[in-house]
Formats: sequence, C-alpha cells, structure tokens
Amino acid sequence: MRANLSRARAAMPGAKVWAVVKADAYGHGLLNAMRGLAFADGLSLVELDRAVQLREAGWRKPLMMMEGMFDPADLDTMAGLALQPVVHNDEQLAMLASFAGPALDVHLKINTGMNRLGFRPERLHEVFGRLRGMRAVRTIALLTHFANADNPQSAPSAELQWQRLREQCAGLDAEISLSNSAALLHQPAIRCDWVRPGVMLYGGSPGGGTAASFGLRAAMTLQSRLISVQALQAGDSVGYGSVFTADRPMRIGIVACGYADGYPRHAPTGTPVLVDGVRTRLLGRVSMDMLAVDLTPAPGAAVGTPVVLWGDGLPIDEVAEAAGTISYELMCAIAPRVRREVRGDLSIMAAATGHA
Repeated sequence: MRANLSRARAAMPGAKVWAVVKADAYGHGLLNAMRGLAFADGLSLVELDRAVQLREAGWRKPLMMMEGMFDPADLDTMAGLALQPVVHNDEQLAMLASFAGPALDVHLKINTGMNRLGFRPERLHEVFGRLRGMRAVRTIALLTHFANADNPQSAPSAELQWQRLREQCAGLDAEISLSNSAALLHQPAIRCDWVRPGVMLYGGSPGGGTAASFGLRAAMTLQSRLISVQALQAGDSVGYGSVFTADRPMRIGIVACGYADGYPRHAPTGTPVLVDGVRTRLLGRVSMDMLAVDLTPAPGAAVGTPVVLWGDGLPIDEVAEAAGTISYELMCAIAPRVRREVRGDLSIMAAATGHA
C-alpha cells in the first residue's frame, strides 16, 4: 500500500491525497489500510461506524464521508469527530441548515455526467451560496466523479466532465477534488488540489492496462493448499453439474477455497491458478468450500502443496477478467471466515482451513 500510494502521488505531484478505504479498505482490513496509507493526507470512506473506528484507532487527519449523512443524527457524530461530509442532494442541505452543532468542513458534489450523486453544474453557485450562509458550515470544497476516465472514447469523457466543472466554479474560493485511480493513470492533463485513488492503492488496475504496467504492487494474496488429489480417467467428471469432463487420464487437485471464502462461483474452467508456483487452471464448478485444479503442469503436487488464487505471482485483474468481473469485486468479496495474516506491507489471506 505504501508503494502504491507513492505511485499515486507521483502521478500528480503537488496534489494532496484522499486515500479511499471504503468497503473495509477494499477487503484489505481498515486498520491495515490505516497503517499502510499512514502518509495519505486524508482517508475517504462511506461507513460512519468505520469512521468512528478510525478515530478510535488514532487517525487524526481528515476523514471524508463520501456519501454524506443519511440521517440528521449522523451530523452529531460527524461534528464530534471532525468528519467531512459530502453534500449531494437537497435533503442533506436541509439537514445542515437545521443543524445546531459545531460547524463542519463539507464537500459539495457536482454531477458532471456520472448521474449517480450530485447537483447539476448549473446549480453550483446557488448551492455554494446556500452552504456558505449556513452557520453549520465552516469550509466548502468541490468534487465530481469521472465515469470513463479509463476510456477517453466513452462519453462523457473525463475531459468533458472536468470542463463542465471548471466552467461553473470560476470565481469560487474552494479546493477541488477530482481524480480517481483511472484519472490519475490515464488523464495526466487533469489537475486538481486533491486526488481520490482507490483500487490502485491495493494493487489493482482501474482498466486500460495491467497493474504491473502502472508500477503497482499487489497488497493482497489469497492462498490455500491442496487437501486432496484425485486421478481421473477419460470420461470422468468433477464437481457439481459435471461441467468439466476429462478427455484423457489426468491428476486433479482439490483446493480448500470456495465461494464461501469469496472466490467467484462463476469463474469458469481455465481461470488461472498457481499450484506450488506453477501456473495451471481451474476445473469445473466452484463449490462453497472447494475448487478443483488441473495438476498436469505440476506433477509433483500433493496434499499440502500451496496454492495461490490471486496476488503474489498471479495478478488479481487476470483472475477477475477470466471470471467476467473486476478486481474490485474480488477484493471486496473476501469472507469473514478467511484467516488474515499481515506480513510487513503484504496482506496474506488464507482460506478457511487455517492453512497459510
């Protein structure tokens, strides 16, 4: 995480960094991320209880609440812990207007084309003025979110969204937060006061290239071991639904990892796996607690042989692509029963058997 944070800073020298740690730091563990991203200028997340946890654990730098407050009572907690809510709708404006507690630093979100959260650009000056007139507001920053920063051919482009914001915020005294991981790596012309990297901090690619090509390192390795070895004859099948049938005699290994651990059930035969450091493939349907792998490339494999599902030596983006998803989902899907180990700056996750 530390190395990836340095890479994010290098992508836009001079900008301050909101390191995104929502969803339990993309499955890496919130407190692990607090340590690994200690040199970030602030942390950004969604969950109020996790923000409380960060403060209790000793994080004293800024915390941005990316979806703001869901209920007026949230403002008491936010003010008490110096949290910085994003304001993106009129209901939240009303909550702030009636809040009698200490003033907060807020972030005004503008919808420049993502069409999820935020006020339309033409309302920027109106809403900014309303916020500036509230006793519950101390400072106001601006932000938007890019829909297609990894693909300039898709509309709206990041350049167009940036232009929309620039046109409307002229004359306003406010810092601007823009670039996510994709914009940092693909849109070097975009400049802002704060950036908001997410998946790149954990060694995943936001698209448009491999993590390694961007100089990113995997922060998570999901690993287990073989718990069984089976000999198949031509015509034998393995697993539920018998979706894989051997066309020749072969050895297969059974790995103690399944969809209850967070490995994607929809991963098809051929999804890459490392057995004892040797690349091989998933076979058949992933079960709740087990999956099968081809041992043809690893003839010496036996019960107890280590298996890497993704991470060290096997990019998570490659596994995600084979499974028809993205690395973000795989990271966030790691189940509570999976045992976590932290080794220096490398978070190793072992499947539910307790092997590591």
